Amino acid sequence: MSTHALIRKPHVCNTIELLDDYACHVDTLECAEMTKHIRRRQAHTFLDQVTDLEEWMRTPTLDRLTLVRRLDAWTFLSWCFATTRIVPDVEMIAAKGKGAHFSLWSALHRDDINKLSCAAQAFRWNANWMQRIIANAYPLLGLTQAVTLHDITRADLDSVDNEIANSMIVPRIGKTHLTSQNHGLRALCFQLGLIADAPEHPNTRRCTPAERASGVPQPAIREVIAHYLSTVDTILRPKTVISRAESLTGFTCWLAENHPDIAGIPELTRTHIEEFLAYNAHRASRGRGRRGQSISSVHHAHTVIDLRGFFDDIAAWGWQQSARSLLIHRGDIPRKTHPLPRALATDTDRALMAAVADLDDVAARAGITILRGTGLRLGELLDLELNCLWDLPGHGTWLKVPLGKLNTERVVPLDDITLACLDEWMSIRGKARSLPHPRDGRSTDFLFTIRGARIGGSRIRRGLADAIRAADLLGPDGAYLTVTPHQLRHTYATSLVNAGMSLQALMALLGHSRPEMTIRYAHLANSSVHGAYEAAMNRLHATRELPLVIGDKAVIPDRIEWLHSEMIKTRVAHGYCSRHLAAEACPYANICEQCDNFTTTTEFVPQLEQQLSDERVLRDDAHARGWDSEVARHARVVASIQRHLDNLKPDTRVDPGPRAG
Repeated sequence: MSTHALIRKPHVCNTIELLDDYACHVDTLECAEMTKHIRRRQAHTFLDQVTDLEEWMRTPTLDRLTLVRRLDAWTFLSWCFATTRIVPDVEMIAAKGKGAHFSLWSALHRDDINKLSCAAQAFRWNANWMQRIIANAYPLLGLTQAVTLHDITRADLDSVDNEIANSMIVPRIGKTHLTSQNHGLRALCFQLGLIADAPEHPNTRRCTPAERASGVPQPAIREVIAHYLSTVDTILRPKTVISRAESLTGFTCWLAENHPDIAGIPELTRTHIEEFLAYNAHRASRGRGRRGQSISSVHHAHTVIDLRGFFDDIAAWGWQQSARSLLIHRGDIPRKTHPLPRALATDTDRALMAAVADLDDVAARAGITILRGTGLRLGELLDLELNCLWDLPGHGTWLKVPLGKLNTERVVPLDDITLACLDEWMSIRGKARSLPHPRDGRSTDFLFTIRGARIGGSRIRRGLADAIRAADLLGPDGAYLTVTPHQLRHTYATSLVNAGMSLQALMALLGHSRPEMTIRYAHLANSSVHGAYEAAMNRLHATRELPLVIGDKAVIPDRIEWLHSEMIKTRVAHGYCSRHLAAEACPYANICEQCDNFTTTTEFVPQLEQQLSDERVLRDDAHARGWDSEVARHARVVASIQRHLDNLKPDTRVDPGPRAG
C-alpha cells in the first residue's frame, strides 16, 4: 500500500489563502447558493481536521480515503488537485475512480483536451474509448505528475505505469484498464510529437542476450553462454540469437537433470551429446500449438545446428572453456526432407479468397489479398512502406518489396485486384507518425499501421481463420482447414509455374538467392516430362492391351493374329518380340541377321524363308500404318536375309517391296 503521495512542487499557501481561493472558485459555479454554502463548509471542516496537507498526503491511502468520505470533502480535494495545491498519488486517484477531479482538470485545460481529441480522430477509436483516454487517462497523468500536455515526458508515462503496477489496493482488472488507457495516451503523445519513442506493444518483453542465458542451471556454463550470446548478437539476427539461446538452455537443462555432475563445458564428451540427440529427436514439444506431441525433424535439426555452431565458435575463438574434442559432427545434422510446396487446391484457393473479400477487418483483408497476389512472406508484408508502389510507364504498377529473410530487395508486378485492395487500404489507413525501423532504427512510414502502431502477424492469421470458417472449408478430419500465410506464397508460385512461367522469372519474383530454392517448384509442372507422358499415354490408349497369361491361354499369340496386331513386331528365330508401341523401336531388333559376322548353312534355309516371309508382311503392315522408321528397319532385315539366301540358293529372287518415306 502506498504510504505517501508524489509531491512535485505544489502551489504552497496557508489555510486562509487556500479557503479564500476556493471560495472564489465556488462563487463562479452555476449552482444554488445553498450548494455553494455546503461546499465552503466542507472545505472548512476538512482543513480543521487536516492542518498540514503535505504531511497528510504521506499517510496510508486507505486512511486518507476513509477521512475524505467521512467528511465528504472530495469536491474540495479535487479542486486542490486540479490547481496543483496538492499533487496526489496514482493509487489515491485510481482507488477513488470517477469524480470531479477529472472533469475539473479537463475544464481547466480545455485546449489540451481539444488537441488530444483531434489527434485521436486519426486513430478511429470509438467514442467510449476516446473518452477514457482523453477524459480519464490524461487527467490522471496531469494530476499525479503535475504536468500539462506539452510538458509530458516518457518518464511521466512510465511513472504512472509503475505506480499502477505497484499498487496494493487497485484490483487486477482495474490495473489492466488503467494501464491500457495510459498506453493509449502514450500513443497520442507520440503522434503529437511530445515524446520521441514510439509506444511498444504491451506484451513486449525486452531482455539482453546475456539475460537469455539466465535459465542455464550450471553457473560456469551460464557465464560462457551469456558471453557467447552477447558476442553473436552483433552479427546474427535477433530471432537467430533467441533460437540459439533456447537450444542451449534446453541442452543444459537436460544435462542438469541427467548428468548433474557436469559443471563445465570441458567435461562434456561425445557420449553426452549422443544421449541428448537421441532424447531431443523424440521429445515432447513445449509450444502451445504442439504441446504433448513430438517435435518436428526440422526443430530437431535446428537444435543440432545451434549446438554445433556454439561448440565450433568457442573452439575457433580459442576460449578456455571450449570442449576438449569435437562433440558434434556434420553427420549429426538430420538430412532435410524436400516436400513439395503446400499449395492450396484450386477450389480451396478460390473459395478462400472469395471469403477474404468479405472480411470486415480491412487490414486483414488487404494483407491476405496482397500475400496471395504477390507471393510475399509475412514479414515482408508487415515491413512494406507507404511509398512501396512503383508506376512504370507501359509496364503497369509494381510493388517494391523491402529487405526480407534473405537481405534482398525486389519488385513484383501487381494485378488489378491486388492494386485495388492496396488503394482501398491506403485510403482508410489515415495519417500516422513515422516509426523507427527495427533493422536500423531509421524513421519509416510503414504501410500497415493502425492507431499509430504496426499490426502483427496474428491479425493476418486471425483473418485467414475467419475466412476459412466463413467459407466452411474443412480438412480430412472434419475440423476447419488450417491455412498459414506462407501457404499463400506457395499457392502463388505454384499457379505461376503451372501457367508456364520459367523458373528464372519465378526465382526473381520470389526473391530467392539460389536456384535450389526455386527448383522444387519444377516438380509440380515439368513441361518436358508432362509432354512425354501425354505422348506415351495417347499411344497407349490407341492400342489394345498386352497379352497376359490368363488360365490356360498361350503366352505367345497366334501367328496370323500377331502379324496384324498394332504393336512394334520383330520376327526372331525362336519366338516373337512383343515390344509395346509406347516403347518405340528397339535398337537391337534383328541385330544378328544384319551383322557382318552372321553365318548360316543350307540346313537353316526353311527357317530363313519363313522369317523372310514374315518380315515382308511386317514391312507391308508398317507401311500401311505410316510407320516409316519401321518400314526402313524391316526393309534392312529383308535385304539381309535375302542376301544370305542368295548365297545359299542362287535362284532366289529379291522382292524390293515398298520404300520408306
